[in-house]
Amino acid sequence: MPKGYWIARVTVTDPDRYQHYASAAREAFERFGGSILARGGTHHQMEGEGRPRNVVIEFPSLEAARACYASPEYQAAKAKREGAGVAEIVLVEGV
Repeated sequence: MPKGYWIARVTVTDPDRYQHYASAAREAFERFGGSILARGGTHHQMEGEGRPRNVVIEFPSLEAARACYASPEYQAAKAKREGAGVAEIVLVEGV
């Protein structure tokens, strides 16, 4: 079964508030078998509009990634992110 990937592009506007989200979200990722492959760090925007924070999380399957996003744990974490930045999140099935 192909793995699932969570790709997030974020502009953080309130670092303290965003940290509360990140701590809470980590618990949801772990519960659904998510493994953070990239988070922040140096990046090179080659085309299109970029964001300063880029995150890639690998899950056992696309279904696990979707279940994580819909979970009460992640939704509670997401509520902590409101007002802390702008995020774009896409879930992608691996090959």
